[in-house]
Amino acid sequence: MYEEQKKGADEAEAEQRSQTPSSTRGATLKDVALAAGVTLGTASKAINGRGKLSQETRERVRDEARRLGFRFRKLEQDTLVDQHMMIGVLTSDVYGRFSLPLLSGIEKAFDMRPVSAVLCSASDQRKEQAHLQTLLERHVDGIVVSARREDPRLPIDLGQVQLPVVYAHTQVTDPNALSILPDDAQGARLAVEHLISIGRRQFAHITGPGYFEAVRLRESAMSQVLAEHDIPFSMNRVLSGPWQESWGYTAAKYLIKQDLSIDALFCGSDQLARGAVDALHEMGIRIPEDVAVVGFDNWEPIACATRPALTTIDMNLEAVGHYVGQCLLDLLAGKLLSGTVRLPCKLIVRESTVPIPI
Repeated sequence: MYEEQKKGADEAEAEQRSQTPSSTRGATLKDVALAAGVTLGTASKAINGRGKLSQETRERVRDEARRLGFRFRKLEQDTLVDQHMMIGVLTSDVYGRFSLPLLSGIEKAFDMRPVSAVLCSASDQRKEQAHLQTLLERHVDGIVVSARREDPRLPIDLGQVQLPVVYAHTQVTDPNALSILPDDAQGARLAVEHLISIGRRQFAHITGPGYFEAVRLRESAMSQVLAEHDIPFSMNRVLSGPWQESWGYTAAKYLIKQDLSIDALFCGSDQLARGAVDALHEMGIRIPEDVAVVGFDNWEPIACATRPALTTIDMNLEAVGHYVGQCLLDLLAGKLLSGTVRLPCKLIVRESTVPIPI
């Protein structure tokens, strides 16, 4: 009987060792969170006695920590400095035009902390859900959801898994979600104020489809600025179409043929602006002497290759990514963050705008 009991105890101990992280590296807070079925932030709050947690959750986390031999140290020492972290990035931006600057900013926010990012591009919801499942299976520490457009979308479905999620360059209507966006209205104000400051008064606007939130925000801001400066403006000078260089070309030709007094073109993207510049050249109109042109995005392969080089609005996507990274760190540390945050854009002045000589 004694031998059978000893054998059973040995087997139980062996099974427990197989489920316990190797003593050579020691248990991490991530190990504790996985074992207790909670997020890193919840595990941190439970161990450090912070936050609003149920007593049952707090005790369960601490019991798992003791079982795993976790060393009760401060979170910033154990997870955010020593522990390698993995962030999943879900995006519909298959070309990386928006997602890559965001990633660069996120990496800088983590500073010297070891972090890896798994970038998953998905063109539809089915692919996105498949990528999401893969990220959850890899036990990522947090997820960033990004897109080619800033319009509201459905939140991702994590099921029963609790993970920090930040939406960047896109947003959801869930009041508990956190969305970080460039401030399109503020960017449009910068563009129009700049054109006014160089003496332009006859404005036209070439932009993308009206169902984009960014289009509506920029157009509204432009109208407000012109009204503040008592500059008359007709909505007949606003043309919406596809985000294509060819549309910028077609729209600019139409506008100038209708009204030769136009001296300022504010375009909703650098691609549209480049098409407009080509049309103006073809019509013998000088840039910026006759018509000043401002784009939006500061997509350098387009803006800098245009002749003359485009004055444009930079959405500061790397700064958006840096803010996203800081928010992820705060969420992992147990802070509660939600709402929509819009970060300022900046004006990049190049040769397509110069003051009118007096």
